[in-house]
Amino acid sequence: MDASMILLAVAVVGGVGLLIGLLLGVAGKKFAVETDERVEQVREHLAGSNCGGCGFAGCDACAEAMVAGTAAPNVCAPAGAENAKAIGEILGVSVEVGDRKVAFVRCAGTCDKTEMKSQYFGIQDCQKASMIPGSTDKACNFGCMGFGSCVNACKYDAIHVVNGVAVVDKEKCVACGACTAVCPKNLIVLVPAKAEHLVQCSNREKGKAVKAVCAAGCIGCGICQKNCEFGAVTVTNNLASIDPEKCTNCGKCAEKCPVKVIS
Repeated sequence: MDASMILLAVAVVGGVGLLIGLLLGVAGKKFAVETDERVEQVREHLAGSNCGGCGFAGCDACAEAMVAGTAAPNVCAPAGAENAKAIGEILGVSVEVGDRKVAFVRCAGTCDKTEMKSQYFGIQDCQKASMIPGSTDKACNFGCMGFGSCVNACKYDAIHVVNGVAVVDKEKCVACGACTAVCPKNLIVLVPAKAEHLVQCSNREKGKAVKAVCAAGCIGCGICQKNCEFGAVTVTNNLASIDPEKCTNCGKCAEKCPVKVIS
C-alpha cells in the first residue's frame, strides 16, 4: 500500500469523524432538554438523605416535583420548617408549616409484659417473618415483632428495639415516614410531637383475650373515654384512641386507665 492510499484512508476516517461530530452537535442542541434552574435551588434545601418519605424516588425527583407543582414545598419533613419556607420563596408560593411530628409505636408489649407462646429462631426481619405463620415468640398477634425492620429503615438513628419493642427517640426523629412504611403490622404512626397522651396498643380483641396475652394491652373498658371532658378519647372495636387535636394533655385518661396503656 503506497502513501497516497494511507493518506486517503486517514482523510476518509477523519472526514467521517468530523461529520459525526457535527451531527451530534446539531442533535444535542435540537433535542436538548431545558432544565429549570429552580430545581437545583430547591434541591439544596432538601435533607439529601433520599429516604423516600416524601413519596418520590429520592431528593432529585422530589425537587423536580416541587418545581412542577405536583408536590407541596413542605413535603420533605426532614428538611424542616425553615427550608420549607425557603423553598416556598424560590417557587413564589406561600407555605403553611404545621406542628412538628414524630413517629409513635402503638405497642407496649415488652418481653416482661407480653406472654410468650414459643421460642422463635427464624429470620430476624419483621417484613419477611410476617409472611411465615407463627413467626414470633410473642402470644399477641397485634404487637411489635421486635426484629427491627424499622431500625434498618431509619437513616437518622431515631428508632431502636428495646426489650422486644421498637422505641422512638423524639429528639432525633424527623417524621420521614420510613419506619411507618416498613412495619408489616402498621404499628408506627406519625403524631404531633407535642402530644403527651397516646394509646400504646393496637390489639382490637376483647378485654379478656387481651389480658391473656399482654399485661400492657388496652382492654377497651371505656374508662378513659368517660373521663375525658373534651371528647378526645374514643373506644372503637375494643381499642381506645386519642385525637391529638382535641387533647389538652390534662392527663385524666392516663390517670384512670386501669392497665396504664396511655403513655
